[in-house]
Amino acid sequence: MALILHAKKTHKNSFKTLIVAEYSGIDVKLADNFEMGVSNKTPEFLKMTPIGKVPVLETPDGPIFESNAIARYVTRLKADNSLYGSSLYERALIEQWIDFASLEIDANIISWIIPRMGRAVYLPPAEDATIAALKRALGALNTHLAYNTYLVGHSVTLADIVMTMSLFLGFTHLMTKSFISEFPHVERYYWTMVNQPNFKKIMGEVKQAESALPIPSKKPLQPKEAKPKVKDEPKKETEKEPAKPRAEAAEEEEAPKPKPKNPLDLLPPSKMVLDDWKRLYSNTKTNFREVAIKGFWDMYDPEGYSLWFCDYKYNEENTVSFVTLNKVGGFLQRMDLARKYAFGKILVIGSEAPFKVKGLWLFRGQEIPQFVIDECYDMELYEWKKVDISDEAEKERVNQMIEDYEPFEGEPLLDAKCFK
Repeated sequence: MALILHAKKTHKNSFKTLIVAEYSGIDVKLADNFEMGVSNKTPEFLKMTPIGKVPVLETPDGPIFESNAIARYVTRLKADNSLYGSSLYERALIEQWIDFASLEIDANIISWIIPRMGRAVYLPPAEDATIAALKRALGALNTHLAYNTYLVGHSVTLADIVMTMSLFLGFTHLMTKSFISEFPHVERYYWTMVNQPNFKKIMGEVKQAESALPIPSKKPLQPKEAKPKVKDEPKKETEKEPAKPRAEAAEEEEAPKPKPKNPLDLLPPSKMVLDDWKRLYSNTKTNFREVAIKGFWDMYDPEGYSLWFCDYKYNEENTVSFVTLNKVGGFLQRMDLARKYAFGKILVIGSEAPFKVKGLWLFRGQEIPQFVIDECYDMELYEWKKVDISDEAEKERVNQMIEDYEPFEGEPLLDAKCFK
């Protein structure tokens, strides 16, 4: 069976595998007629990957998903592949830089670009924090590259392929020459890589962004075609236009339609006033159980609101504390669209890696709002379970999450963040 890659050929995560295949002499074929948003939603595709992520590689032994895992697999198909280093220590360094590329470079570039693509709420303070984190990572990379042509050893390795693809969206959509000039060794390194013959064969010509992807406008401007009327200078008889039918005139002069209401605003009134609870939570400094927790259950309306636990699906990836905290912070920033209808707590648990991320959410209505599921891509990264408030153990877990109880489920808290 041939190796078949299900992905768009032009995606950075596809490039990783295809470039590795070129260096390794491995035959990897792209799936026929793959269409993002269609092909990866079919039942057949979802059997290969749990949440429909792309790319997926079909192998004789079964499917593999996650682009770095796929690239590693293809690299290892060739015995003693130089892409994977020549010693145990070099292999460890390659893994080190792969993790750095994914967690420090790629993650921050994705956090920067997604709001500008209109796929998340654009918040200037959040973008500033993301750019600061990215610059910190680029600074560390720049220091290493000041004395090294490649990340590990004296030739291209898998680490270089992954790092270059992690930088790719930044260079092509965000990081202009003036931005990257602060990191000259990173700039030299990137252009050296993308002009390697095996890179160029897969990627083609690569161009740098002349300007960063623009911030999406909140309200698109509608051009006005009608000219203002001049009251004091009526047209001469010969200039009069025939009267337009009333329906046509009404259509031209129709006022903008009001924005449709959020379905949650149409629910029956609730006895629970969310702002009152948020105020109580924020203002309670002592006797938290007796005041805030008791007040919460006195206010809680199980018909108008619902409580949900969420557990992060990929805790094994949470190996760096500040990266995990940034990830949680980004999630809460992207939830800003639900602020009027929700309250949340996210706990980051553990004294050492991997760190666990668990949360509690209060939502208006009996289900997680559909507009939140549609607009906040982080939702699919968590397992969701509705709280059974008749279960005293679940109710106590709610209490502990609200009050940042420690140790939580036997482990210390690294941090606790609130969405209110």
